[in-house]
Amino acid sequence: MALERYGFRVRTAADGLTGLEMFRERAPDVALLDVMLPELDGVSLVRRIRESSGLPVLMISARTDPVDVVQGLEAGADDYLTKPYDTAVLVARMRAALRRARPDGTGEAPPAPEEPTLLRAGDLTVDARSLEVRRDGELVELTPTELKLVLEFAAEPGVVLSRTTLLERVWDYAWGGDSRVVDVHVQRLRAKIGHDRIETVRGFGYELRP
Repeated sequence: MALERYGFRVRTAADGLTGLEMFRERAPDVALLDVMLPELDGVSLVRRIRESSGLPVLMISARTDPVDVVQGLEAGADDYLTKPYDTAVLVARMRAALRRARPDGTGEAPPAPEEPTLLRAGDLTVDARSLEVRRDGELVELTPTELKLVLEFAAEPGVVLSRTTLLERVWDYAWGGDSRVVDVHVQRLRAKIGHDRIETVRGFGYELRP
């Protein structure tokens, strides 16, 4: 009811298996999952979705243990909120996830610049015009959040980007957010593009090795 007041069209499922069936029948624009779902829990459901889709996924839970948060993010969730939360904050996070999935906010591909913006670092190639990331010539499958993250790094190779900066640029957080979201997504990105590509600068943040 709250989301509908903000203009969302909502379909609901009472358990994870029903949610998976609904996703397969007609994938939504964004998914909001509770961790503690019957039949198939939220973390397992995210993993099943990630087998075939980069759909933006937000997870919610009353459990605030760091292990639970990290589990949800490592499974493939783009963001994580703990209860209780303000509905306006939830809506802002959902809209931010949609913007990451649709760069211009409409679902249309952004206009290409006259010249491609291309970064090469060893066997890694990041093309900001085609929004493609390749490793040793092979296309790397990334979620929209992972893609936006690697584009931020590629725009400033060799520059240390703080967690706060990445939260603002990638997750559209104008307020303080949970830096674990950044850390887990960097780990997932490293697993796909090479663990030696993104360097941790202790006490500051991360940088893409040029």
